[in-house]
Amino acid sequence: MNTFDSRLNVLGEGPLWHPTRKTLFWVDILGKRLLSRSGADTSEWSFDEHFSAAGWVDEDTLLLASETALWRFAIATGAKEKICALDAENPITRSNDGRADPWGGFWIGTMGKKAEPQAGAIYRYFKGTLRKLVPDVTISNAICFAPDRSCAYYTDTLTQKIMRQPLEAENGWPTGAPSIFADLTESRLYPDGAVTDANGNLWCAMWGAACVICFAPDGTELRRIDVPARQPTCPAFGGPDLRDLFVTSATDGLRAEEIEKRPLNGATFTLAGVAQGLAEPQVLL
Repeated sequence: MNTFDSRLNVLGEGPLWHPTRKTLFWVDILGKRLLSRSGADTSEWSFDEHFSAAGWVDEDTLLLASETALWRFAIATGAKEKICALDAENPITRSNDGRADPWGGFWIGTMGKKAEPQAGAIYRYFKGTLRKLVPDVTISNAICFAPDRSCAYYTDTLTQKIMRQPLEAENGWPTGAPSIFADLTESRLYPDGAVTDANGNLWCAMWGAACVICFAPDGTELRRIDVPARQPTCPAFGGPDLRDLFVTSATDGLRAEEIEKRPLNGATFTLAGVAQGLAEPQVLL
């Protein structure tokens, strides 16, 4: 796996390959900034609160999730327009993992800023409405969707279980109870961000384990990819043919000797030709 961008992130997260701009965007949650790279061109925007996830609205606009709201973000100017509040009345929480769904909605998780037990939740914004889907979440992660629209995936990282939630085919709202997709307790792994590929496989970054694991649609492990950082946080497919895997990482909580051992902790990585990815769905506002 190669270094895609050497700017080190305290908590890199939310990589998004913008399919029309051919640009990777990602956030440094604790660094309170949004970063991007396209070829040799890099950009960076600073914020006064934590931002954690993004979706693309059009060529010039992103949807961004912060600790207090969802925002319409103008890439050219950096101007923000509030779409709706998100846990704005709760100073304990911030947003965390999020991703657009195939219906044009946007799922976003929250968590306590100090990982307070069950302080967060998972929400869906769709057609002007923000609805809580999963309550009492400690660390929301792994939000992604089966390419056949049959289900969503998510995790509360500390449970070490990735969940599978059936969805209504017509509108993408949850239907029925979730089930366990992958139980990682015996392997002592902690699932972080995830993305699916065109074959329905799920690729999940493993916090603290320096790897990304690919799971088949039935939850069995297919492949592991080593990451040159102790704390990979989230994968995304992109590149010219959507076959390159990008992975963000974090330095948060690492001891000095661990950072010295792996000087690329916190960088963003890429590996070409991993699998056939899918374009991220457009967020419909």
